[in-house]
This record gives sequence, C-alpha cells and structure tokens, in this order.
Amino acid sequence: MGKAARKKNKAPKVREVFVAQPFEGLAAEPELIALREFVPSATAPLPLADAGREVTLATVLPGAAAAFVRTDERVFVGLQVQTRSSDISRDLGRSLKWALDAKPGDVLSVPDTTTPGGEGERLQDLLLTDAELEVTVHANFDWWLPEDADADGEVKLSLDRANEAIMPTERLGTGSYWVLAGEKAHLRWVRPEPENKLLQALARLSAAGELGLGEGSRYAGSFRAHGLLVPVWDLDPEAHAREWAGPAEQLGARLDRALASLDEKPLDAAERRARDGLIGRQLTLR
Repeated sequence: MGKAARKKNKAPKVREVFVAQPFEGLAAEPELIALREFVPSATAPLPLADAGREVTLATVLPGAAAAFVRTDERVFVGLQVQTRSSDISRDLGRSLKWALDAKPGDVLSVPDTTTPGGEGERLQDLLLTDAELEVTVHANFDWWLPEDADADGEVKLSLDRANEAIMPTERLGTGSYWVLAGEKAHLRWVRPEPENKLLQALARLSAAGELGLGEGSRYAGSFRAHGLLVPVWDLDPEAHAREWAGPAEQLGARLDRALASLDEKPLDAAERRARDGLIGRQLTLR
C-alpha cells in the first residue's frame, strides 16, 4: 500500500475537549461536586431515568474502583477514582452502564477513559435531571461490606486504613458540609450560581459585615471545582457541626437576598473593593 493510500485510510484523530462543568444541567450538580472533591464517606441512591436495577453512588470504593457489585447484589458507582478523561460525566455514565450489567463480585477498577465518546453515555443522559441526591454521610467505610459480612485479610487491612484516614464530616444542607480537619474545622459550600454573580453577592455581604457565621467563624476564601465556586469558612473546631447548622441556614438566606438584589442595585464602590478582595483569595481545583 502506498503512502497516499495509507494516509487516506488513516482514522482521523478525535480532539478531546475538556469539559469544565461536567455536571451542568443536573439539579444534583452541587452534591456531585462535593462528593467528588471533599466528602470522604457518603452514599446516595442514583435517580435513574430508566428505573430498573437500583444503583448507589459512592464517594470512594475499595481500591478507588470505578464500580463494583457486592456479594449481596447491591450495585455501587464510585466518584473518587484514580483516572479521568476530559469529561467526568461521561466517565461516570460509562461506569454506570457497566454496573447495570455486572454480576455479584464484579469490579470495574478504572473507568473507560479512552473509547471515543458516543450517544447516551453521560450522566445527563442516564439520570433524572431535575432530581436531587438523598445523601447519607457515613462515619466510616463499613458500608463497603454487606451487613452480615466480616472483613478479613487484605479486605480488613484496606478497610482499617480507610477508616483511620477519614475526617469527621457532616452535611449541613445541599452542597454544604462541615469537616473537622485535624485542628481546624471548615464549612465548604458548593454553590450553583454563576461565579461572577455569586462573587458579587458575597461581596455585598462582606461589605455589610454579614459574610460570617457568627462568633468563631471567618470567611477563608473559595476554590473552583468543576465549573462552580466553593466558598469556604473557617470555624471554631471546639463547636460541634450541629451548632453551625442554624448559622449556615441564616447565611444562606442572607446570600439569597443579596443575589436577588443584584438585579435592582449594582455594586457600590465599597462592595466592588470587597469583591476584588474576595477574588484575590481564590484557587482552582480540577
């Protein structure tokens, strides 16, 4: 075969385009980001568009697997995995489709990140897009095993290591989580609003002295994760998570009012300075 023929028969390269907001269009977007990025141990039933086999979404599975089926036939798909492609939603959709056909004991170690994209593979194609996630936060990873199963050998070692590394975490609201990280406690809150509008609302609260959660708290900054902004507050580690639930709810109400006011009243000079200060305390996570 000549050079011309080989060039003609060569398959065209498919350029992978990075999807910066992979969960866009899903009502569960803030929760998916939180479970993917910083919640250590949590599960939630997946709201499948095609009701049939029940599937549980999990933060992390044994060995950071993409999916597995327990011996009691319960099906799990993991968010925190070892590899990813340019589109996390497609990775998860493929893992979900694999899990729906898997048998007890089957494990998908890594998601399919190399096959060219096809139709109907993303989470947006497979889930009820307007459904929220009913998240359960766990104090350990004992849910990796069926209730009547005992861990032994390598499984026990893996479970023990995972349980020892876990940081106490509690859910305060949608996309909002308290975590005790050593000697520090934080509130991390994945917000669904466009970044620029959210920053303006945060700036309005900051200029008014209303950005905190009360005594023992301070606004620490924010980071970007999968297209959304995640504000972070430092909290008094001596206070229990439940003590911050009320203040967090009140802050959410103030933030909603600030967001609504932006359509009627643009930022004034003090608020613009506050916004510039907030922008200076950002970092990006992918």
